[in-house]
Amino acid sequence: MNIPAELKYTKDHEWVKIDGDTATVGITDFAQGELGDIVYVEVETLDETLDKDEVFGTVEAVKTVSDLFLPLTGEIIAFNETLEDEPEKVNTDPYGDGWMIKIKISDASEVEGLMSDEAYKALVGA
Repeated sequence: MNIPAELKYTKDHEWVKIDGDTATVGITDFAQGELGDIVYVEVETLDETLDKDEVFGTVEAVKTVSDLFLPLTGEIIAFNETLEDEPEKVNTDPYGDGWMIKIKISDASEVEGLMSDEAYKALVGA
């Protein structure tokens, strides 16, 4: 299982890459493995400002649909439109081409509440 050390994580199995006041968000390798083959990613919150833990979209796999929770308060400034035609990128490259959204962070102090790679490994038993 791949859990990159340079990323931050949530208990809801999202990863967060911080770059200044922008955060890139996707689901973890563990999450995509649990979901199975992803067939659809829906994000209808582009250009909206949402609070931490609000639902920003859904990911649909063959057997289930899961909500996606915003890890940090902020404005959703980008959606990975590649996923509209190739949702399987979430399975094949969850930390690269399978990213989902970019957020303009409203409250940088919330970053401290995210999990380290070590804490996330402990959560999933890796």
